[in-house]
Amino acid sequence: MSSRTPRPFMHPLCGADLATLVRVLCANGGVTPRALPQVAVALLVAGARLPATLAERAWVSARLRNACEMPPPVFIIGHWRSGTTHLFNILSRQGFSYVSPLAAGMPWDFLGLAAALGPVLERMLPRERFIDGIPVEPDSPQEDEIPLANMSPVSFYHGIYFPKAFAANFDRGVFFESCTEDEIRRWTETFARFSRKVWLGGGRRRLLVKNPVHTARIRAIREIWPDARFVHCVRNPYEVFFSMRNFYDKLFPAFALQPHDRLSIDGLVLDGYRRIMDRFLADRPDIPDGNFYELRYERLSERPMEEIAALYETLGLDGFAEAEPAFRAYLDGVRDYRRNRYDDPEEDLAMIEDAWGRYIERWDYARPGG
Repeated sequence: MSSRTPRPFMHPLCGADLATLVRVLCANGGVTPRALPQVAVALLVAGARLPATLAERAWVSARLRNACEMPPPVFIIGHWRSGTTHLFNILSRQGFSYVSPLAAGMPWDFLGLAAALGPVLERMLPRERFIDGIPVEPDSPQEDEIPLANMSPVSFYHGIYFPKAFAANFDRGVFFESCTEDEIRRWTETFARFSRKVWLGGGRRRLLVKNPVHTARIRAIREIWPDARFVHCVRNPYEVFFSMRNFYDKLFPAFALQPHDRLSIDGLVLDGYRRIMDRFLADRPDIPDGNFYELRYERLSERPMEEIAALYETLGLDGFAEAEPAFRAYLDGVRDYRRNRYDDPEEDLAMIEDAWGRYIERWDYARPGG
């Protein structure tokens, strides 16, 4: 599977600013000879964009100083492969600002240079996400972790790009472990600034954010927006495990700039899920009930409009009646989408139950087909 994963010539780090790019390259132990052309292109692109990047940063700063206060965003959280993308695609149909493909790829430049080059850049977009085959359009909503990795050395994705330092980047990027106070402050400022910039570029509509990493960042988010809303997606942990194998099996060959063959994918999945869920469960009680909605992926698949209506009502969001036709049109368009199917041998099921038994019990799931 992983040997057939396409390796893009333009690495996601092509959207980084020069300072962040140099910093992560120096901090993570070099790259393989095979990756040198990708790194060279990223450095050239970052250097060539520098005047436009600085100009847009100054222009955005002036616009934000004169802007009204941004409404608290709505955050779609939940472990990877738990249905967050499906919900994001539905809710983004109407009424929200969100990260576009251009904003994800060029977070420093998407209101200026990227907008000017829009038709050219849009032709470079992949037809579909190679993880799960979901179509990618010029207006497809994107999570904000890749752009944050292009703006800060603290990000989960630096563990994908530099797998020799995966554990350190995972700890720093997801939990801020071993980060200095200054690094956390800089990340917080970058995150808040990028979010406000997306809100500004989206017509100042309420911001809708989807990012599985934010499942472990609730405390940091609420320090910026105490009244932020959260939608937590949960899915059968057995299915999450097998889908996460596919996730890493495709991400590493496509984006890693270093060898990744020594990593235990099963270990990454089992340990990562446990740590993220434990952090989420520790932080969940601090969120006011009217700012939190938990959604099961299975219910969203079976009766989506009922779930979305309940979500809007619980979170006190306006505009459901106006947005309902757009939601239904999108759902009709993906009615024939078929999810990936995976084998589930007995030894894997037992391994999952041994590691994640308390989460399976908490959310009342059973073995696939059980």
